[in-house]
Amino acid sequence: MAIQTYSSHTAHTTPIQNPRLRLLNALRNNELALMTFVAIPSVRHAQIVALTGLDGVIIDCEHGHIGDDSMHNSVSAISALGVSPIIRVRGPAPDLLKRALDTGAHGLMVPMINTADEALSVVNYSKFPPLGLRGQGSAFPAIGHGLTTPEYMRSANETLLTIVQIETRQGVDNVDEIAAVPGIDYLFIGPNDLAQSLLGYTPARGDEPAFVDAVNSIVAAAKRHGKWVGRLVNDGPLAVEASKTFDSVAITGDTKAISNWYTAQIACVRG
Repeated sequence: MAIQTYSSHTAHTTPIQNPRLRLLNALRNNELALMTFVAIPSVRHAQIVALTGLDGVIIDCEHGHIGDDSMHNSVSAISALGVSPIIRVRGPAPDLLKRALDTGAHGLMVPMINTADEALSVVNYSKFPPLGLRGQGSAFPAIGHGLTTPEYMRSANETLLTIVQIETRQGVDNVDEIAAVPGIDYLFIGPNDLAQSLLGYTPARGDEPAFVDAVNSIVAAAKRHGKWVGRLVNDGPLAVEASKTFDSVAITGDTKAISNWYTAQIACVRG
């Protein structure tokens, strides 16, 4: 694999080819990149979800029951199966970003980004010098990318996905400036929190003018600045519909999928 020295390349423009980076490769090939959220801490659970045909699995350290040990184990299990582990961190604090990246994750999803300054801070603490302030001291990140540590150090700045969530009124108001931040690769819509912020309830029906306008604004800002854009949906048919607009879709999460499946099957039996 050809590895370049530090450059101004991003995940959108990098010439680096690494077959291990399944989610990034799907996005770069203009294929609909499919993900889901995992909130349950188990290596076996992570393996089962990773074997379903997804491009990426989002390990939910914001709302899920995922601690540091499970975060590391899940990243290892998912990446070993050729799927991209993405970690949704609790927030943009530098220590959380560094700790998550040091698992070997293929990218970060950072919730509740409301301003360009917040987005710039995420980039700053997710990139190695000279582009940022991320520190190096772990052998684990390279393993998840199938590289040596020197190769990882030279490639990480332009192959790791930096995903920020737009899910508040303030985030929508500032979305054009957020999308313009160099090093932000992908805007992800959190529809439930966005609905709560804009409408005062969740989930949205989906046809409320304020909600529709906000989603359209986020998509337009991403497209205008050459960034990928995705959202959460509840099922496959909705993902098919979303694929007409979005580069990537996360189809529900493990807890809801398990609950919905059992509820439907038990209802069939009980009548």
